[in-house]
Order: sequence, then C-alpha cells, then structure tokens
Amino acid sequence: MPLQKAGEQYGPELDDDTYRMVQQLFQVVRSGDCEQVERLLEMGLVPNLRDGKGNSLLMLAAYHGHVDLVRVLLRYGADPELVNDRGQTPLQAVAFKGDLATGRALVSGGADVNGCGEDGKTPLMYAAMFERVAIIEWLIEQGADPHRQTADAMTAEQMARVMGAEAAVERLVRCECE
Repeated sequence: MPLQKAGEQYGPELDDDTYRMVQQLFQVVRSGDCEQVERLLEMGLVPNLRDGKGNSLLMLAAYHGHVDLVRVLLRYGADPELVNDRGQTPLQAVAFKGDLATGRALVSGGADVNGCGEDGKTPLMYAAMFERVAIIEWLIEQGADPHRQTADAMTAEQMARVMGAEAAVERLVRCECE
C-alpha cells in the first residue's frame, strides 16, 4: 500500500511522525541493512509496503543491489512482480543496472523473466537499451523472449538500435540465427 504525507496526492494519510518513521524505513532498505529489515519483517512489517512512487521494499533493495536483502524480502513474501508507478518490476531495475547476482535472486524467488508493466517493456528490453550484454545472455538462457513486443510494437533489438547499444544489437541479432 503506497504511503503519503498528509496533503499529498494518493494513499492513506500519515501524521508527520509516522511519515518520518516510514521514510527512515525506506532509507534502511536503500542502505541494505538486511538484519534490521529482517527483524522488522519478523515483527510483522508488510513485505509489499510501497513508497509514494509505488516502489516496493523489494524494488528498492533490488535497484540498490542488495542481493541478501532481496532474498530476505522474497522469503517473507515480497511480490517480485509488483510494479511501481512507472510500470517497472524489480527485475527490470536489475536489468537496467546490470546486476546479475540480484537478477538471479529475483528469478529464484519467482520473478518472471518476461514480466512487464502496461507498456510491455520486459527486463530483456531494459538490458538491451542499456547494453547489459551479460544480462541479455542470462535472461535469454532463463527463457526471456527476444521477439516479444512492447505496447508500441518495439522489440528488444529495435530498442537497442534506438539507444545506439550496438553490442546489445549484435547479441540480439544472433537470436534470429540460433
């Protein structure tokens, strides 16, 4: 459930003290304090708690490359397919960043290698746009579909071309030949 300070646009309103406490929690997740977050989860912290931009605790941990924290959150039931307000999944964030270890943890925890928001952009497309060739290779090995199209009919290869990501284009063209 997204949270907001009193007077903001959506989610339940929080008093100033509660809002500050929740913001501190999100900072603890960004910093990767696995032990503290696990203690809070043991006490009943909701694993799918989201910030005012729809970023879940798992999204923040994944984006910042905290693989151990990602594993803990998944163990406590965090949803690896929960999208933020931009329609992005944690695996897409990992593909953007090029973090293979965190990607492996997410997929082991149930993340869909072809998962996407309404725009249809998959993790493979993010990896292609940002020329994360090792991630491209791994995602394809995990079953990512290089022929899948976005809502506006773009493939990973086409997106890589638009971004000038030539090494990604080269790898994705090989999918056509294999």
